[in-house]
Amino acid sequence: MKKVLLAVCLGLWIHAHAQEIKIPEPVTLPNGWKLTPVGKSLQLGDLPLNLAVSKNSKFIAVTNNGQSVQSIQLIDVKSQKIIDSNIIEKSWYGLQFSGDEKKLYAAGGHDNRIMIYDVSTNKLIRHDSISLGKPWPNAIGPSGIALDESRNRLYVVTREDKQLYTIDLTSKKILSKLGLDAEAYDCKLSQDKKELFITCWGCDKLTSYDLVSQTWKTAISVGDNPNEMMQSPDGKLLYVCNANDNTVSVIDLVSRRVIETLDAALYPNSPSGSTSNSLALDPVRKRLYIANADNNCLAVFDVETPGKSFAKGFIPVGWYPTSVRYVQGNLWVANGKGFSSKANPFGPSPVRKKEDVIHHGFEVRDGSQVEYIGGLFKGTMSIIQPPVQTQLDLLTRRVYANSPYTGNVQTTEPRPLGNPIPEKPGMKSPIKYVFYVIKENRTYDQVLADLPQGNGDTSLLLFGRKITPNQHALAESFVLLDNFYVNAEVSADGHNWSMGGLANDYLEKTWPSSYGGRGGTYGGEGEREIANNKGGFIWNQCHRYGVSFRTYGEFMRLGEPTLPVLKGNFCRYFPEYNMNITDTMRFRMWKRDFDSLLAKGAVPQFNTVRFGNDHTEGVRLGRPSPYAHVADNDLAVGLFVEALAASPIWNETAVFILEDDAQNGADHVDAHRSPAYLAGGFVKRGYVDHTLYTTSSMLRTMELILGMGPMTQYDAAATPMWRSFDTVSKAFPFKALIPGIDLREKNTAINEWQKRSEKFNFAVEDSNNDVEFNKVLWHGIKGNVPFPG
Repeated sequence: MKKVLLAVCLGLWIHAHAQEIKIPEPVTLPNGWKLTPVGKSLQLGDLPLNLAVSKNSKFIAVTNNGQSVQSIQLIDVKSQKIIDSNIIEKSWYGLQFSGDEKKLYAAGGHDNRIMIYDVSTNKLIRHDSISLGKPWPNAIGPSGIALDESRNRLYVVTREDKQLYTIDLTSKKILSKLGLDAEAYDCKLSQDKKELFITCWGCDKLTSYDLVSQTWKTAISVGDNPNEMMQSPDGKLLYVCNANDNTVSVIDLVSRRVIETLDAALYPNSPSGSTSNSLALDPVRKRLYIANADNNCLAVFDVETPGKSFAKGFIPVGWYPTSVRYVQGNLWVANGKGFSSKANPFGPSPVRKKEDVIHHGFEVRDGSQVEYIGGLFKGTMSIIQPPVQTQLDLLTRRVYANSPYTGNVQTTEPRPLGNPIPEKPGMKSPIKYVFYVIKENRTYDQVLADLPQGNGDTSLLLFGRKITPNQHALAESFVLLDNFYVNAEVSADGHNWSMGGLANDYLEKTWPSSYGGRGGTYGGEGEREIANNKGGFIWNQCHRYGVSFRTYGEFMRLGEPTLPVLKGNFCRYFPEYNMNITDTMRFRMWKRDFDSLLAKGAVPQFNTVRFGNDHTEGVRLGRPSPYAHVADNDLAVGLFVEALAASPIWNETAVFILEDDAQNGADHVDAHRSPAYLAGGFVKRGYVDHTLYTTSSMLRTMELILGMGPMTQYDAAATPMWRSFDTVSKAFPFKALIPGIDLREKNTAINEWQKRSEKFNFAVEDSNNDVEFNKVLWHGIKGNVPFPG
């Protein structure tokens, strides 16, 4: 039986006898959600993923596993202060103290080692390590670790090779390797140390290994993407977080069955988008605290009576909480992305202080600093005194006020009368055809800062009107969107956000190490099942609703689609991502297919088209210059809209164009702000729309046009783009403009930036170190001009 947390009144009144509790002023994130983190806070590093508490609760260790500087931090619980920070080359999740609090074991990422630190005089001193095999590209990827000092054993579960390693702590030798069904996340010893529990992250099961008989026990089915788990103090129950289901499975370890499932979402039976991923238990008050990463809160349950748990409320915390612990009467919460989003106007310039590197998102390269989005949002620790019920009631109302998701598929945003975008799923729209164009990696200021009617900073302009006349013409002829934000940070999560309205916990937690040059794969764009959203992507939604669809290059690898639903629904000769093929050539391939479908009256209702050469490939000698790549992309977009504008289906067509992410540039408003464009018969003309829109807004608008419901909490909550559409359809003779540079322009300079470019690999998007690539791109275009601030 599923236990649910029912919504309460959203008013912010305080009950007369409620104890005082301070709630900060809300901070609005670029995705439209708000933050009001309560409690005391500490600055952590880049993407904290796990908190380990020493046996006597003297210390808490934090592993920071992000794209930029990775580190292990040591916190003194009594003083609530960070007392040491130790940079580690590679790390990921696994973290545990020895019983005497004198050693700390940490998973060493794709170095495929377990690092051992001495904890001495309040310092972490690297002491030794245990090798699981050669470093990346040898695919191992240690994740959860469990220390059994009674047997002198260390157990390690892995992601890449899907194994359980048993290691002798004295000899540091691997005693055995046992295969798992899929990628593992966490492992925990039972209280009696007779059993090892393993969350099979990629196979929706709890696996357990009998350490006495050395045999596998029957696996227990839990929810989707199980990650962290915790055993009750009496050893009778096991709580397992299920990220994709927004739930926690409660397992009776005597009967070995799930006795209840706690729904941790804001509303009952919500789609994916809460991302429950960590647990803490107050053993005295019998309160279970569940970290909801994508709802930015803790869900609180009374678990005093097993099988009859019930919801108590919510606590607002920071952005993307990844770990929660109950220590010495307080809740300690690691917020993976901190307390706010940020602008990133600063490029290469002298680094002044080492602290700036660690705390402000600056990545050091050859004496310069770059505010790269992948390492810009630093984690924080929230230290919260557990609230009494009257306080919790107030905090719960604040959590609901922070969320644009209301549990309803019908948006609360007022819809203009007669608007062609329907109000709710199933309503008819006069728009019959949707074309969705996905480009690569630009910020608003890089491309459109020179439009005076928009909010731009021209000092950050790289690809202005001369290079991108068609995108400028679209923004001026139709609608200028100067307050549009991508939900993603990089392409790794960007394509999943663009096509599915979410990047799940696997993708969010694995891409930063890969992008930081530390090895590993993240499996986005359908390449690994574990990285796929529950229920799939917008094409799966089309299939469910009987909407015809076709993809051109998106979610394609080696000439074949990466998702089963796309089989038979793709253009076989349209090129996938390949910087050796121009986007204007891609346009011609699309036009050939479109004309044949048009002639047969068989144009699909939904079409995804990938034009990605605005990614560029630096200044490699003899290759197209960054200007040529971006101009080629711009012309392809112009020709695409021209072809549709001249077609007989124009008055029933809507074109949506975005960048999958904004990682490769600077923006003075926010690092997520990106150019986006609309075109079509019903799109307004000469209009400036300052509404805060997101990737999810675009998805939501297309879903409503096509009569479909939302896929996740994020597109369900997003504001539809009603303000950009008119009540009547009009013809428009859009003509593509030739960019003001030679599209065949090649890089000819032989210099430092050219030499660095030769080392890059552009076979797959974003396969290079993006900080280095950003620096090369800026200086390759601007020369020695310092990046403006």
